[in-house]
This record gives sequence, structure tokens and C-alpha cells, in this order.
Amino acid sequence: MQQHPHTTSRRTGRLAALTAALAAVVGLSTLTGPGAHAADNPYERGPAPTESSIEALRGPYAVSQTSVSRLSATGFGGGTIYYPTTTADGTFGAIAISPGYTALESSISWLGPRLASQGFVVFTIDTLTTLDQPGSRGDQLLAALDYLTQRSSVRNRVDSSRLGVMGHSMGGGGSLEAAKIRPSLQAAIPLTPWNLDKTWPELRTPTLIFGADGDSVAPVASHAEPFYNNLPSSLDRAYLELNNATHFTPNSSNTTIAKYSVSWLKRFIDNDTRYEQFLCPLPQPSLTIEESRGNCPHTS
Repeated sequence: MQQHPHTTSRRTGRLAALTAALAAVVGLSTLTGPGAHAADNPYERGPAPTESSIEALRGPYAVSQTSVSRLSATGFGGGTIYYPTTTADGTFGAIAISPGYTALESSISWLGPRLASQGFVVFTIDTLTTLDQPGSRGDQLLAALDYLTQRSSVRNRVDSSRLGVMGHSMGGGGSLEAAKIRPSLQAAIPLTPWNLDKTWPELRTPTLIFGADGDSVAPVASHAEPFYNNLPSSLDRAYLELNNATHFTPNSSNTTIAKYSVSWLKRFIDNDTRYEQFLCPLPQPSLTIEESRGNCPHTS
């Protein structure tokens, strides 16, 4: 029996509508797991963030780790690489982290799995000697990044164009030195940093500086604050002073440090503007935050 042309048209229309609806559902389902990618940002990794997700002890990615012996390292003292186990999401941005004066890698190791589980490859390092000064630690952070991207067993998991540095105390001063030497770095996060150099007009790397209100080793008035104040005013920069904290607060698991570090690294290494909401407007004083400064909104 021949079908009426209007009946055929209606069925075709329903089929097209059903196909479109199914495509929309399938499209939404692909955005629910760690493999979510925004079409306009190929670097975006992981599901949409929430306050609880960036404060969590672990993010959405399962993490593996591998040790790098001092003997196989060149220009730094070896360390541990933490990385997302999955290969389904392509490459990840990477961060090298230095400990402070007289300290070992273990003093900053908590940051490894915590940051890696949010979608980064993280290299916590030992320095050549525990007495190395900030300039040397800056060189060692860069040597560690070079090892990570060129020689490490996980080099194929790393996007060598999306790198950052962190460090505590003299390692924090070293992260400023590294950013000065290599302006292509996408993010720097000095943690209660120490450095005799107080001015950083050369920096082109978005920089988040953590100070501590009770720091008697590197008092904020002579270290963290002048470092921040002497960064270029046009640079995406922020200063966050921890409340009821000491110079050594970054040496143990700290939700405030992790929360804003994750947000900064995501925003500037992954260009992920979904994290801008946690950085701008600036965090308000609280039980854990003494004060904050910065330029909002960010332009990088």
C-alpha cells in the first residue's frame, strides 16, 4: 500500500528529531567522566570542578608513581613522578616541585598525588644538596622538567608546552628563579618563599605566592609580600596569606594550599576557565586565609 506523502514526511521528521535527541544524550554522557574535553579547549581535563572537588584529598584521576634515582638524574637530585594512570585523555600538563633549605623531597611529597589526581604529571624532587640556594634550586627545577619531558618513562604522557614550577622556602625562591630563566613556563607557585632578590620585573609567568602570617623564617614583610608587589602589575598574579600558619605549613597536607594551587594550575597550565570562579573574586579572609591580593579577572 502506498503511503501518503505527508505521513512519510511526519515519520521522517520524527526520526530526525529522535536522532538529534539521542545525539544530544550521547554528547552529554561523554562530558561526565575524567575524559571530558571542551571543544574550544583541547587542554581541559576532568569533570567540571566544584568547591568540594578541589578541596578533596584526591581528584578524579587514579594515580601511579615512579621513582627517579639520584644516579640517573642530571642537574638535580632525583625524585618521584606522580601521574594519572589513564592514557585515554592524551597528554597532561606537568609541574616540578622543590623542597626548601636543609629539606628533602619527603617534605613536599604530599603535593604529588594530590595534584596528579586532578590531572597533572607532578615531579617532586630532591636537590643536589640540602644547602642549595634559590638560584641553584631554580636551575634544578628546570633540569627536572627537562628530564620529565625528554628522558623519563612517562615523557609521552606530558605536554612539554604546558609546564609549571612550585617550591617551598628556598625552593619557592627557586620557582621564581626558574620562571625568570624560562618565561615559557605557564605557572609558578612559591610556597612561603625565601630569596635575597626582592624584585621580579622580568617575570612573564602567572604567579601565585603563598605567605604565612606566623612565618619567622621568611617573614612575609621581607619576602612573600615584596615578591608579589614587585611582579609586573600587568602580570596575572596573586598573593594569599595563610592564617594561623608558619613557615613550615606547606610541609604537610593543607586544603587551602591544595585548593588554590589546583585552581591556579588548572587555570594557567590547562587554560581551564572553569576554575576562574575559585580565584576571582579574590578569596575572603577566613579561619585559614589572613588576606589575599591579585588582579581579577585574569587575562592570560
